[in-house]
Amino acid sequence: MSLSPEEVIKISHLARLAIDEQAIPKYAQELSNIFDLVAQMNQVDTQGIVPTTHPLDIPQRLRADVVSETDQRELMQKGAPSVEVGLYLVPQVIE
Repeated sequence: MSLSPEEVIKISHLARLAIDEQAIPKYAQELSNIFDLVAQMNQVDTQGIVPTTHPLDIPQRLRADVVSETDQRELMQKGAPSVEVGLYLVPQVIE
């Protein structure tokens, strides 16, 4: 697939990228190469292939779900200018 300079300009506009006029042919070639690779990958037969989340078939090591710190909310909220019922009060910014 070969992209025209107009298509590169349109893509750069959609992506909100400023591209130098002299760089447009380079971007057109590089984007065309990427699209060609995607088209080549789309031709691969993936029927019967199970998606994997990890290359090795091992269980995930999980740590025990236990409390490791004490509740320090009172200590942390001492320096706050305004607190009510354990919540920080802030000025309204949206009317």
